[in-house]
Amino acid sequence: MAELTSEVCVPCREGAPTLTDEEIAELQPQAPEWKLVTEEGVRKLQRSFRFRNFAQALAFTNAVGAIAEGEGHHPRLVTEWGKVTVTWWTHKIRGLHRNDFIMSAKTDLAYREQGERVG
Repeated sequence: MAELTSEVCVPCREGAPTLTDEEIAELQPQAPEWKLVTEEGVRKLQRSFRFRNFAQALAFTNAVGAIAEGEGHHPRLVTEWGKVTVTWWTHKIRGLHRNDFIMSAKTDLAYREQGERVG
C-alpha cells in the first residue's frame, strides 16, 4: 500500500462514490488516530491536536491551511487555546473519499514536523 503522504488529491466530481466500509478499513491503519464521525448523515474523519499555547495552535492551523490550499481540498479547522480540531470530508459527495485519508496523513505529518520545530 502506497504511503498516503506521497499521494496528491484528485479532483472529485459531484456524484462520485463515497468510500465503502471495506475501503475505509483498508485506509484506516494509515490514519490510526483519526476518528470516524457522522454528522447529519455524513461520515467524516476527525482528530484533535494538542499544543502548549495558542500561538502553536495557530501556527499549526496555518500550516494545515497551506497544505489544503496546495491540494485544493479544505477541512473544517477549529482553533482554540492549546488545541486544533481538524475534520476532513469531501463536501461534493457528502462523505469520505480517498482524498480525505491523504489529507489526514498530510495533517499528521505537519503535526510531527511542527513538534520537531517547537518541541
